[in-house]
Amino acid sequence: MPKIWTVSELVGRIGQVLQERTELQNCWISGELSNFKNHRASGHWYFTLKDESSSLKGVMFKSRSERVRFIPSDGLKVLIRGNIRMYDRDGTIQLYGEEMEPSGLGQLYLAFEQLKKKLAEEGLFDPLRKKSIPRLPRRIGIVTSPTGAAIRDIINIIERRHPGMSWILAPAAVQGEAAPHEVAQAIARLNRHGDVDVIIVGRGGGSLEELWAFNTDIVARAISASVIPIISAVGHETDVTISDYVADLRAPTPSAAAELAVPILIDLQLQVAQLRVRLTGAMGTLIERKRQYVEGIANKGPLRDPFWRIDQSRQRLDALQMRLQEGMTRFVIDKNGILKLLAAKLDLLSPLAILGRGYSLTYNAEGLLLRSVNQAEVDEQIRIRLGEGSLHCRVLEKGN
Repeated sequence: MPKIWTVSELVGRIGQVLQERTELQNCWISGELSNFKNHRASGHWYFTLKDESSSLKGVMFKSRSERVRFIPSDGLKVLIRGNIRMYDRDGTIQLYGEEMEPSGLGQLYLAFEQLKKKLAEEGLFDPLRKKSIPRLPRRIGIVTSPTGAAIRDIINIIERRHPGMSWILAPAAVQGEAAPHEVAQAIARLNRHGDVDVIIVGRGGGSLEELWAFNTDIVARAISASVIPIISAVGHETDVTISDYVADLRAPTPSAAAELAVPILIDLQLQVAQLRVRLTGAMGTLIERKRQYVEGIANKGPLRDPFWRIDQSRQRLDALQMRLQEGMTRFVIDKNGILKLLAAKLDLLSPLAILGRGYSLTYNAEGLLLRSVNQAEVDEQIRIRLGEGSLHCRVLEKGN
């Protein structure tokens, strides 16, 4: 009787047979990606690899996928190195990927183009956001390897062009897996604590793989985030990196970057001397024009004879004084006439004037004016006011 297999037994046996077939282990397979999914929580990639007539499911775990330098997408033709094995739970044959490359297009080149397109769409290459390089920097910041040829070239150029120019090195690895993070951190350190006016970021020449740190997203964004202007100086003149596109200025070599950043001291001194001559000449011309202007004013009436204006003022003062005296005299005369008129009117109305014409005023003992005999009693003391003097009398009797 033939053996009766359980599903688990059969699936396990098939998986064992697949592992025993050496040609199915560590093999390269070409095909087109479809149903690609990036499981962001785990970092694993799931996909289907297909051609015109067949398809094969595949998976690439995070430890392998993070080494791939481009972003896979549906429809992309790729070469995948991996192992053919059985996925026991579903009983399906799968490709467990170890390495992935674009088919017919270099992996690094594809990654470069993908990142370039992405950053361009985000506006990181926009000329309007680029900062100008200062013409007279006080201190130069440098991000590169402390042991490479680039730092020696940069320092030689700085010392030759401007002896005594201050510079500071923020050391960073410029190739290898740690390089992108170290370069980005060095740029950030110079922005926080460097007190520099311009930063040179770069390294000497090398292969595309050796220059790759400057084609990464983390370095590009660090350059974009810098508030200090950055000159990118990566490789040789023919090498172009993402850093060159993002930086405020691209230099073909590290030496050229130093020449762009550092002015020649002798040239500056010559320019200062020329400006001093021009300034001295301009000041002399201006002073001469002002002197002539002042002389022209001095030769005019008031300044030529300054006491003339004083004499004029004295004459005007005398005229005003005379007018004031005349006005005061007229005022006093006018007021004196008015006062005499008012005095005459008061005199006409004065009781004393009436008394002078023979009239008199009679007052009782309390000093009240008597207007009727009924206001006085017989034997009462009264006082009679005459035009000249007064009489003290007693009432003997009252008549009509």
